[in-house]
Amino acid sequence: MSEQNMTSEIVSLRNENAVLREELALANQQLEWFRKQIFGRKTEQTSVVMEKEFGVQLSMFGNNEEKSISKETVTIPEYKRKKKRTHDDWMSSLKIKEEHHEIEAPVCEICGAEMKDIGTEKAYDELVYTPAKFHIRRHIVHKYKCPECGEKPEERDENCHIVRATYPHAMIPGSYCSPELLAHIIYEKYAKSVPLHRQEKDFNSKKIPLLKATISNWVIMAAEKWCMPIVEKMHEMLISGQIIHADETTVQVLHEEGRKPTTTSRMWVYCNGKMNDRSIIIFDYRPTRKGEHASNFLKGFIGYLICDGYDAYNAVEGAKRCGCWTHNRRHFVECLPKDKSAYSTSVAAKAVAFCNRIYHEESLLADSSAEYRYEQRLVKVKPLLDEFFAWLENVQVSGKGKLTDAVRYALNERKYLYTFLENGDIPIDNNRAENAIRPFAVGRKNWLFSNTANGAKASAVLYSIISTAQANGLDAEKYLTELFSQPAGTILLPWREEK
Repeated sequence: MSEQNMTSEIVSLRNENAVLREELALANQQLEWFRKQIFGRKTEQTSVVMEKEFGVQLSMFGNNEEKSISKETVTIPEYKRKKKRTHDDWMSSLKIKEEHHEIEAPVCEICGAEMKDIGTEKAYDELVYTPAKFHIRRHIVHKYKCPECGEKPEERDENCHIVRATYPHAMIPGSYCSPELLAHIIYEKYAKSVPLHRQEKDFNSKKIPLLKATISNWVIMAAEKWCMPIVEKMHEMLISGQIIHADETTVQVLHEEGRKPTTTSRMWVYCNGKMNDRSIIIFDYRPTRKGEHASNFLKGFIGYLICDGYDAYNAVEGAKRCGCWTHNRRHFVECLPKDKSAYSTSVAAKAVAFCNRIYHEESLLADSSAEYRYEQRLVKVKPLLDEFFAWLENVQVSGKGKLTDAVRYALNERKYLYTFLENGDIPIDNNRAENAIRPFAVGRKNWLFSNTANGAKASAVLYSIISTAQANGLDAEKYLTELFSQPAGTILLPWREEK
């Protein structure tokens, strides 16, 4: 073999070796990530991923050589600490049943005289739980006949004037379902993530032979007739707002026309900004992740749309996209080195420290007015953003890997990550939507899938009602009971109306 051929082969082998090393490094990163998902903690708190777990303390303000801390003082609005709630506060609203412990015919142990009752004292309180009970509510309708009409023997009974007392019709015609029962079933599934088949077993254990198919039909009917009009009203109010959060997650539907059971569908969630007096959370089932679904749902919305880096949200006309700093930080957290000694030279660790500095300044403005927050963001937060992206542009990354993806994500989302500086009411991240969608993700681990598309749509409606009621501090089960006691189509919004 000639020297030229040997040189060419060596170069080829070196290139192949470099490619294999890169693929091995990527595979190790993926393996480590999967191990953490299965066995590790999923929290992204700095105290866990940066300090306690690895014993590394990163400066919140960077190196003193790079930037000195300003000695300028800023007046922070007064903060009023909330009074700590004690047991007596919430126990005072509960019914009290006293149990008196007495001595029958007490006699003095010393002299044998009869003892007198001189008073009582409270020993302690117990919080008692009473299990659910079932009973039949039988509606008996009284009939009344006029004594002056049709009393002659030759007259027929139909000539008599007879009236019946008014009574509420059955919630579901031909069914023994009550508002209380259906409210409990829906609350158990959509608030406590108890699937219908488990509820069926629980009912059977209490000698109530309710079938899952029957319960499912009741739930779908309640969603369509009682809850859908309310969600449509909530949708109108959401679109009229200034800020909307959006996110989506996967869901599997077994029987949907034209689609395989293994095909992944999507559950979208939309909610208003956290600065509003009332919370509105709406779930929307769609078979795909196409941007047209968000565009159709948000048609007519003019304001700020806070979302992740999914480009499909660009299809929403009239909305200005805002990036999420939590997503940006999360990408760097996922590629932190396993070896704690490498943190001092880690690009990912420095990026996380930058994000922590931004969040620190933002947290100081949490209780401020929108105007003050807007002014201080331009003074305190914007320079940190400029410094972060100026540093990030000089970071050299290549090939495949989580760090490369994190850097590219941040640079691609740069203009959206700046948008929150335009308005003091815009939050820095999309945590509101992620928190809103979490109950659905928890429930999905229990019920796994929806049987039909109608069932998935009904779930979206009921998750919207339950999540909104809970976000507004209502007892969701009590609210549903009141709603189902009204005629179908009644608009009873899931929050307390101002007097």
